[in-house]
Amino acid sequence: MQLEDYFNFLSNNDIRLKDSRIGIETILHEYIYRARTPEEIIQLYPTITLEQVYATILYYLHNKDAISKYMADWLDYCLRSAREQDENPPKHIVKLRQLKTEKIANKL
Repeated sequence: MQLEDYFNFLSNNDIRLKDSRIGIETILHEYIYRARTPEEIIQLYPTITLEQVYATILYYLHNKDAISKYMADWLDYCLRSAREQDENPPKHIVKLRQLKTEKIANKL
């Protein structure tokens, strides 16, 4: 089995574990930025195997420059999306914030 056989390459910015909806960014974020062990990662995501986690880490180590860029692009996308959501929240969020403000005002 080739290392690439563990993944579905849906696009340049969407690589997922085969037979899963989990992207490699999810696994690598836990491993790189949260310093979780592979064993801890499978506890968080019980639908994947330890072998898949190790394959993802090995794929990252074999393609460090490309996957580091992939991760940087993903993190940038997450930050932009969060900022856009804060600037233009959905109507239900606006309503919840309004209700919270009214509740606090009524307690004063």
